Amino acid sequence: MSQRKYFGTDGIRGRVGEWPINAEFMLRLGRALGAVLDRRGGTRHTVLIGKDTRVSGYMFEAALEAGLVSAGVDVRMLGPMPTPAVAYLTHSLRADAGIVISASHNPHYDNGIKFFSARGEKLSDAMEAAIEAEIDAPFVTVPSEKLGKARRIDDAVTRYAEFCKSTVAEDFSLAGLKVVLDCANGATYQVAPKVFAELGAEVTAFGDKPDGFNINRDVGSTHPQALQRAVQELGADLGIAFDGDGDRVQMVDRHGALADGDDLLYVIARAWHARGQLQGPVVGTLMSNYGLQLALDRLGVPLVRAKVGDRYVLQQLKEHGGVLGGETSGHVLCLDRATTGDGIVSALAVLEALAGEDFAVARQGLHKLPQVMINVRADGAREALASDEVRQALAGTERTLQGRGRVVLRASGTEPLVRVTVEGADEAEVRRLAQSLADVVKSSAERS
Repeated sequence: MSQRKYFGTDGIRGRVGEWPINAEFMLRLGRALGAVLDRRGGTRHTVLIGKDTRVSGYMFEAALEAGLVSAGVDVRMLGPMPTPAVAYLTHSLRADAGIVISASHNPHYDNGIKFFSARGEKLSDAMEAAIEAEIDAPFVTVPSEKLGKARRIDDAVTRYAEFCKSTVAEDFSLAGLKVVLDCANGATYQVAPKVFAELGAEVTAFGDKPDGFNINRDVGSTHPQALQRAVQELGADLGIAFDGDGDRVQMVDRHGALADGDDLLYVIARAWHARGQLQGPVVGTLMSNYGLQLALDRLGVPLVRAKVGDRYVLQQLKEHGGVLGGETSGHVLCLDRATTGDGIVSALAVLEALAGEDFAVARQGLHKLPQVMINVRADGAREALASDEVRQALAGTERTLQGRGRVVLRASGTEPLVRVTVEGADEAEVRRLAQSLADVVKSSAERS
């Protein structure tokens, strides 16, 4: 991935108007995908395009459509739809690929592109590399008789809503449950209230009036304070917050306490394990709280840690035969229900796992440990991780915390930055150890 020119760990993302997040690049990107699909042979290819609610989505939707059509690909436009909805519909409608125009939890002035394969999964590294190679190739338009055609899928919201409801048991009902939804003024604004209301919940929604510019602005899973207040003011049973493109979710219990991805993994794993439904280990990341590991240990459920990023969580789940994994940020994967992280499906999985139990009570078995993260920014910081001085300091910290906590040194892939993370039961000790280790990393970097 580090050798890629455009693709990062989760597609292509940047500031609108700055290369590559401009109309010219999107035109070339659409043609590049079409050319790569054409090399596979077979009959005429079809690609779905969905987007979140950013104003720039109109421009990029049109540019991608033109590029794909010029390569002889038929295009199906979904309009504003959650990222996981595009993944599902790509597979359901037998398309060859799906495109999402979104910058997830970023502000409106950013945007980006994510791709899905015909199976509704993230593209392989080989496929992304092939698209990158084609972007810089000469722009060639197929003969007029081979041009693609474009049309809109008018019932996309209904199709996806029915899929979400199908992921829980037929007799599952939210009747009597008072739920507050924060749709982040993003891609879930139409479908999320529909799904929860049709399952019987009394729904109060906000962040459901996008204007092209207010996506994620003081709302959504990255700004849960508004949801916490609303749950308490309305006397709701719980609250659910999505991010701008609907692949992440965080929840709030009736007391207004926030539940992040670690909490949600614990609640689901606890129920699935008790019912004999859990397959393989639970997969977290390097940043999953040590308290989650201890809580799962008490249940007899192993935790496997992946690198940060949902694509790496997915890789580990497949490698270990698991079905449940995710990130602290609220990216939760339930592979027995969906091929990718899906905020609505994950929230329903939590509610089904509760089976009427109070959310606050269900979380009591998880005791998160204090976590301190210090960013060490200095030339040579990443290289300092290989020094004997840093290795010895790391080993010493690990010995001190053995059985009581953990330490992670993680280098940024794009900046001269090292993140020092320490967790343990004693917050004062954790802060002292984190600062001491950060000082060693900085000192070593300055001498290199």
